[in-house]
Amino acid sequence: MTAAPAPVEPADRTGRGPQAGPPLLAPVLALAGLTIAYVVLNRATPHPDATGLEVLRYAAGHRTSAELGALLLLGAAVPMALIAAVLYRRLRALGITAPGSAITLAGGVLAAAALMLSAMSGWAGARLTDGAGPDLARALADLAFFAGGPAYSAMFALLLAGVAVPGLLAGLLPRPLAWAGLVLAAVGMLALLGLVVDGFQYLLPVLRFGGLAWLVWAAVKLPRTRHGLGRAGAR
Repeated sequence: MTAAPAPVEPADRTGRGPQAGPPLLAPVLALAGLTIAYVVLNRATPHPDATGLEVLRYAAGHRTSAELGALLLLGAAVPMALIAAVLYRRLRALGITAPGSAITLAGGVLAAAALMLSAMSGWAGARLTDGAGPDLARALADLAFFAGGPAYSAMFALLLAGVAVPGLLAGLLPRPLAWAGLVLAAVGMLALLGLVVDGFQYLLPVLRFGGLAWLVWAAVKLPRTRHGLGRAGAR
């Protein structure tokens, strides 16, 4: 059984239909590039189970790379916010008036905020001196991990679900793509358990990189206007 067509927003006073917004692929690729650069640069960052002294020693020996990583992470928050805005506008232009478009916007904005908090905590931690003490170093590292790991994953999962659900029900996306988005959203929520069970922390990179690949795919397949819905549903 196919879903009934979603209502289309009325034209504005100039007589034009609802605008789909700017291209989606550009901020998605920017987010992917900045994220990959950050992960490569900070691949040796101490794990969450490292001691405060180990974190403090790492900060003393890798200050420049840690500060540059914080810059990359802060930079990644910008395209994330843009993606949320463009997806919200695109879904509205496609006639999605259900909560999915608002969930997408909220998830993307909160994910960007989580990246900003993680970047600020990482930058502050990189500037600690030996006199700061290991407890403060561990606390800042924990905050950076919490914001950039589980919190970001949960909010990113909201964005994915907000697009995947109407993409499936309204035929905006190919069904395999929509289902893949729902699976990744579930993975992002399960990753929250990594705060109490170490084994679930391995889901964080699955969501981070799998979600980026999904966004690239969705940016290509999501139609800009309702005129492309028939072609999108057939792919």
